[in-house]
Amino acid sequence: MFPSNHQFSSQPRALAVVETTTSMQVDLNETSFDSRDEMHNGGFSEVKSIMESSEKLQDDLRMLGTKIKQHEDRIKLLKTQKNKLDDNILDMQVLLGKYHSSSSPIENKDQSHLQSEHEITEQILRHENSAAGILCQLKTHLDPQASHLSLTKDVLGAVATLGKVDDENLNRLFSEYLGVPTMLAIVCKTFDGVKALETFNKDGCIDKTSGLHGIAASIGRSLDGRFLVICLESLRPYAGDFIADDPQRRLDLLKPRLPNGECPAGFLGFAVNMIHVDSSNLSFMTACGEGLRETLFYNLFSRLQVYRARAEMVLALPCISEGAVSLDGGIIRSNGVFSLGAREEIDVRFPKTSTMSEELQSYNETEKRMKETRWQKEKLEEDIKRELALLNNSKFNFEIKKQDFVKFLAQSSSYATQHQFQAARR
Repeated sequence: MFPSNHQFSSQPRALAVVETTTSMQVDLNETSFDSRDEMHNGGFSEVKSIMESSEKLQDDLRMLGTKIKQHEDRIKLLKTQKNKLDDNILDMQVLLGKYHSSSSPIENKDQSHLQSEHEITEQILRHENSAAGILCQLKTHLDPQASHLSLTKDVLGAVATLGKVDDENLNRLFSEYLGVPTMLAIVCKTFDGVKALETFNKDGCIDKTSGLHGIAASIGRSLDGRFLVICLESLRPYAGDFIADDPQRRLDLLKPRLPNGECPAGFLGFAVNMIHVDSSNLSFMTACGEGLRETLFYNLFSRLQVYRARAEMVLALPCISEGAVSLDGGIIRSNGVFSLGAREEIDVRFPKTSTMSEELQSYNETEKRMKETRWQKEKLEEDIKRELALLNNSKFNFEIKKQDFVKFLAQSSSYATQHQFQAARR
């Protein structure tokens, strides 16, 4: 491989060749001859021959320079296309990784793990003295009345009810990562909704007769301890792009890269994009036009990475900036903060979206697309190798032609010096 920039000069006549990878141009300043003296000495034909040779060499160098730029542009385009295919393959590996995260084959998975929204509601109701449990009781038993309460009209629901996760293992992992208090956190659209949940008397103490505390008392419950409330309009939303043509509006996050440019082994994707948002919640937008994924789930998970195994996650530590989890239970909370010990069973999880037959069909379709994409990647890699060979050949020819031109400069300079000396003698 030759350097992309070359520069040569001839001191006697300021003759120069300048070549760059973007534009290879050869400029030759015509050597100054005294035409009258040359014609007098019969040297006009020699001057004409020199100029024609110079123009021929310059044309050849320009042509080779143009070829080099064309090959470099082509290689750049092919590499861009290959990188896009690499990202698509990673996205499909995320889907396939979810299916393989369970130890049992996909077609034999036990449907008893399926969790409906009704089952999630029951899980929340077991925490009967929590804010989420009280709101669930209110909506379940007093639905006609609850729908008109100013207290609940700004409430979207508990975190556990606003997203779905198909894979049982990922579901357990995400629920453990967030923890029960966050899974039961109440999500409000605006800060007015947050203020309505709890009011205070003149002494700054909680007014137990109003807000959520008053509702708890009215149904024979007491609201124990603190509870989390998330205000969507106050969250800092994701500010980047979304994956093109994705009905789920998944975030187009940059994949982690090792120093050699490769994606870490075992990387399956980002947790925020593994949450399924139902169409009813997908249509929700804040006053600024942001949805649940780029507000709620982005703030809960941020750029949390998901890996196939703990060992692979540890090897990828240089690429992990905002935490990671692995399918075998490893958890990195943030840089330098690790969760060790046995896995904790969380009794509040996300519901599931699909039946096993739909899951199997999706699995087969994803595998088929994965094979096609890998074939396209192999073809692109062959094209890149071919273009690199052509590029190297063009650069080699350019160097040969450039050496010829340097020799020509030396010869023409010698010719000019000789004739000037002869003219001086006359």
